[in-house]
Amino acid sequence: MFKQRYLPLWITTSLLMVLFLIGSMQFDGFASSRVVMNLFSDNAFLMITAIGMTLVIISGGIDLSVGAVIALSGVATSVLITQYQWHPLAAFALILPAGTLFGALMGTIIYSYRLQPFIVTLAGMFLARGLATTLSEQSLEIDHPFYDFVADFGFELPGAAWLDLSTLIFASVFLLAILLMHYSRLGNNIYALGGNEHSAQLMGVPVKRTTITIYAASSFLATLAGIVFTFYTFSGYALAAVGVELDAIAAVVIGGTLLTGGRGFVAGTILGVLLMGVIQTYISFDGSLSSWWTKIVIGLLLFFFIVLQKGLNGKPAKTITSH
Repeated sequence: MFKQRYLPLWITTSLLMVLFLIGSMQFDGFASSRVVMNLFSDNAFLMITAIGMTLVIISGGIDLSVGAVIALSGVATSVLITQYQWHPLAAFALILPAGTLFGALMGTIIYSYRLQPFIVTLAGMFLARGLATTLSEQSLEIDHPFYDFVADFGFELPGAAWLDLSTLIFASVFLLAILLMHYSRLGNNIYALGGNEHSAQLMGVPVKRTTITIYAASSFLATLAGIVFTFYTFSGYALAAVGVELDAIAAVVIGGTLLTGGRGFVAGTILGVLLMGVIQTYISFDGSLSSWWTKIVIGLLLFFFIVLQKGLNGKPAKTITSH
């Protein structure tokens, strides 16, 4: 029996398939394995970020700091490697825990002071972006043998496609997120928290620990995405990833996760990112359309899915509250 909760997911999947089919019929090479793998490699950092955003939104929260955390992660990595001659792995070993602690701090503030996640993570966004700018106002190019190794590492696939390290990192995060959300107690707690915090408390859900863990995980994944982004750009820049938090939220909503919390799909979020990527690829292949049409189409899709959520819920969207 078809469940109504899966309707947004089916619509996203159908739109992705239809648009991909139209592009493949209209443009030579659109459906090639190389273009498909480029969708994953170009959007690996966004997919990783959006997975973290999915956890937060399912819990009934929001995280506006992820784009700034990506920038801070990239700049900090670049500074440690280029100015202090750290090995990249040593830099990663410092930056990943630091990013996780940053998210845990926001989660602690949200729970302890009963503040809106919107406000707390907005403050986190300004703080992270400011720290990134303080470290360096200029783009810092990374020139290190390890990054040359990363660029060369991968597996050749049929059709001259390339499976790179960034895509492999995303795939690992995706599989772990699926296991976490559907086969662990923490995943059940996240869904319960987003459904109704009071009921979750009565069920014995450790609300404080779960809230802190959610925001720590989101910030960890944003920090990891920042490192992956340096693999893509070979640099760190304080103004990088501006607006990525909005792209991540858009992917989450288009992928069928309710903004009110309690229901959502990690796989749906990835489909949302891929749909956005296919739209951008189609416009690039067309050549006659401005790149701004990508934003226009995504905006229209967001309107559609928000209205769809309202219809499926049958009630007004609730305000996102602190945990």
